[in-house]
Amino acid sequence: MSAEATNEGAPGRKRGRRIDLRRLGRAALSGSGARGRLPDAIDHVAKVHRSHHPGADLGILGRAYALAESSHRGQTRKSGEPYITHPLAVTLILAELGAETTTLTASLLHDTVEDTEVTLDQVGEQFGAEVRFLVDGVTKLEKVDYGAAAEPETFRKMLVATGNDVRVMSIKLADRLHNMRTLGVMRPEKQARIAKVTRDVLIPLAERLGVQALKTELEDLVFAVLHPDEYARTRDLVLAHAGRPDPLQATAARVRAVLREAGIAAEVLVRRRHFVSVHRVLLKRGRPTGADLGRLLVLVAEDADCYAVLGELHTCFTPFISEFKDFIAVPKFNLYQSLHTAVAGEDGHAAEVLIRTHQMHRVAEAGVIALGNPYAAPEAPDAADGERADPTRPGWLSRLLEWQRAAPDPDTFWTSLRDDLAQDREVTVFRADGGTIGLPAGSSCVDAAYAQYGDGAHHCIGARVNGRLATLSTVLRDGDTLHLLMSPDTASGPSPDWLEHARTPAARIAIDSWLAAHPAPEPTAPAPAAPPAPVPPRPARRSGAPAARGPVAVVAEGEAPPGGSVRLAGCCTPVPPDEITGFTVRGGAVTVHRAQCPVVGRMVTSGRQPVRVRWSSPDVAGTGDYRVTLRAESFSRPHLLADLTEVIAAEGAAVISAAVEPPHEQRVRHTYTLQLPDAALLPELMRAMRRVPGVYDVERAGRAVAAAPL
Repeated sequence: MSAEATNEGAPGRKRGRRIDLRRLGRAALSGSGARGRLPDAIDHVAKVHRSHHPGADLGILGRAYALAESSHRGQTRKSGEPYITHPLAVTLILAELGAETTTLTASLLHDTVEDTEVTLDQVGEQFGAEVRFLVDGVTKLEKVDYGAAAEPETFRKMLVATGNDVRVMSIKLADRLHNMRTLGVMRPEKQARIAKVTRDVLIPLAERLGVQALKTELEDLVFAVLHPDEYARTRDLVLAHAGRPDPLQATAARVRAVLREAGIAAEVLVRRRHFVSVHRVLLKRGRPTGADLGRLLVLVAEDADCYAVLGELHTCFTPFISEFKDFIAVPKFNLYQSLHTAVAGEDGHAAEVLIRTHQMHRVAEAGVIALGNPYAAPEAPDAADGERADPTRPGWLSRLLEWQRAAPDPDTFWTSLRDDLAQDREVTVFRADGGTIGLPAGSSCVDAAYAQYGDGAHHCIGARVNGRLATLSTVLRDGDTLHLLMSPDTASGPSPDWLEHARTPAARIAIDSWLAAHPAPEPTAPAPAAPPAPVPPRPARRSGAPAARGPVAVVAEGEAPPGGSVRLAGCCTPVPPDEITGFTVRGGAVTVHRAQCPVVGRMVTSGRQPVRVRWSSPDVAGTGDYRVTLRAESFSRPHLLADLTEVIAAEGAAVISAAVEPPHEQRVRHTYTLQLPDAALLPELMRAMRRVPGVYDVERAGRAVAAAPL
């Protein structure tokens, strides 16, 4: 099926707007017209352009056409038409969308440097630096020089140019649209290849730049090439409804009457869905009704009128509240603004309604193209209507440009570009320092770290999301507040499992690069552990419970039997000056617990009588021998075990045993049984352990953990 044929009967397509390019080709070959007037071939382009820009200087368009026609003379397209028909068609597409004169001038010349003897310097000399830059931005790189990398490197070059001037991508999108319209003359395999690149790269870019008029037609053309059977079924469904009464027209008439009675000046239109949109409805709802094949579009003058229309519709019709969305108060990232709602129509089915101002509609259709020259001062104070402070560098484009610099080769860039563009929604995350980060939906704290710090994110060890500790794998939602925790250890870096949580190309490329530069060491046989420092002999213990020892001992008061031994409970390992209590166990011994130990409550509940105990000396600054079990909760990172044991040793404690649980979602738990020369050292030891980068909590263990001695 030819690309031209795919648009016949397409819903919502304006009739008569597409110009007969064969006629333009004949006009191009017949001469430039009378002296002092525009060539006949661009007469229609000039009229359309003047309808959007009444004061436009058309002389430069005439000169650009003359250069393009003379340089392309003798060249033909695969369809047999004169080649000049292609830049003419591209220019007309942009003129209909309201592009300003510089863009149209560059579009007439966009293939001259690539396909003729005209040089960039000549373009710059005759038409200025802006036109030269735009033409250079869309000029392909030669396969002779780049081989298989020519296409991805051309897109890389084009994106970099778009970062400086979004009009580069506007011309490329219009160029691809005309090529897709005429794709039928190509071999089927080449049609499929071009359609796939259009689907994966150009259509998402059109969406991000807000150029819906180009995006929707490109979608239908790709649909026809890649899914001809589904396209044919969808087309037949649309044609079958074409001869039936349209329920949306009846609903539109009622809406006009309601708004007229309310005194709201509005234009109410029935806007047909394009084929891909109908196909999506078909997949979602089964066989659609007539009301599903289009939507109502209400156009008003002011923002306030939009909300007035919404109020009348929700008052006079039955609304489907779940369908309401306010993209005026919160515009989409691609400039789009509208109110969306749905009301019960004539047949009881939901009729979707879009409410927007005329300016919003122009931006919804043409996106950045509707903003004209983003570098010129506005012609009037409200020319840009406050739609965007800086349309030349939307947030998604800035991120894309940042990570593409780090892409090491064309294949990585090409794959990452497609992955990045496949994300169809953004979330905004508020940084703890007051800034914001824009990320694709589904991004994690890992993605946010690389978006904020670049390669500095290698040293991220954790995060707080909305004030709560969170793992780096946590998926961020729109409106979350994020505080990233960074390690001062510049030798630390990401672990391979970060790749599982990274969704953005910037994060993945940076992590891959770091891991490649820091390969994991080959596993080696562990060196024999040094034996623990010798300690004085101790009395025998039962069930691993440490016995009381040293000059600060535990004595039982009153209730303890004469001559019974006293032991420290292994579940809570009390040390002076902990508040303690005891219980008599088999054999007449007394086991001493911290007063806060959960075992105490269970024993009292079961009817066991506590034994009053106290430390034998109020002065705990002795030179005794005390054991305690501490649990450190931390974010996983290299060298954490070494750093913790170093701090423990520096505080004068000896490690009797240690256990490290397997990391889970970047968190790891270390449990240490320590020997202290002085119980008074415990609070400062715990504070020192908390200061180790990555450690966010240290607490006394409530239950002894089996561990191997170091």
